[in-house]
Amino acid sequence: MKKITTETYIKWFKNMYLWRKFEDKCRSLYLKQKIRGFLHLYNGQEAVPAGLTHAMNLSKDKIITAYRCHILPISMGVDPKKVMSELLGKRTGTSRGMGGSMHIFSKKHRFYGGHGIVGGQIPLGAGIAFADKYFSREAVTLTIMGDGAVRQGSLHETFNMAMIWKLPVVFICENNKYAMGTSVKRSSNIEEIYKIGKAYGMPSYPVDGMDPEKIAQSASIAIEKARKGEGPSFLDVQTYRYRGHSMSDSELYRTKEEVYLYKKKDPILKLKNMIIQNKWETIENLNTIENEVKKKIESCVEFAERSDFPSLEEMYDVVYYEKCYPFLDKVLSS
Repeated sequence: MKKITTETYIKWFKNMYLWRKFEDKCRSLYLKQKIRGFLHLYNGQEAVPAGLTHAMNLSKDKIITAYRCHILPISMGVDPKKVMSELLGKRTGTSRGMGGSMHIFSKKHRFYGGHGIVGGQIPLGAGIAFADKYFSREAVTLTIMGDGAVRQGSLHETFNMAMIWKLPVVFICENNKYAMGTSVKRSSNIEEIYKIGKAYGMPSYPVDGMDPEKIAQSASIAIEKARKGEGPSFLDVQTYRYRGHSMSDSELYRTKEEVYLYKKKDPILKLKNMIIQNKWETIENLNTIENEVKKKIESCVEFAERSDFPSLEEMYDVVYYEKCYPFLDKVLSS
């Protein structure tokens, strides 16, 4: 595993604070109706991409995930301005403004979505890993899902094939305790989700999802195992989301006391306190980092708001490959 240094912790704090404030700004823009449709926020889960990207080889490894996908591409190097533009439906966005919140993509940075179908990304992640193995690319695909997606039948088919073919894939459950508003306890006979992987002989472990160092350690072991051709692993990363499932969620399924208890485990506050207590950085310098992050977020919003919406022609160009559909000519000429 790559060494975790003082600089690593400061970088984690800076990045995780940026990701939290990015999502806070998205919430504000949604309430102002500048972001439309669905919006699933990542608040509370920031330790996951911090730990994963530390363990990855970002020059060749890949990530595929579900919705709640704004922060993961940023962690892999995608310009947050482009993500913000996508959320506002602008042509400078990652999918030219036509993917929206649930469909962020970046081929350049090996981020393959952003998928609105629950569990739909699980077999796709195995497919990407199969291609990497076929072409001997020595790359590993991290296939991320929520605890609700674990109920999908495609997971079991994928786990079985991935083990048979020893695919270079790491399956990761971002277990934030609730599938929309349904708790793991109410939806599964097996509450310890990692045990599902053991049924296929797959190395499977629970991981503290509020600690980037523990995530990095577990992910490093799984990634190197996959890279050596030893097959997949399954990590049950136990985290928590501080916001609702989406912006339309009234959160009647959990108590304020529960949320308060998990906020005491906030990974960003824990990092900040660790940095201060160990005197790795001064409070003044951390405050400077926070102010710089806020300015960066505002520049993302400014960039997105100044960008144009996609034209009607562009919207048809990315849907239809053929250019000779008669009804398209009629629509575009009207």
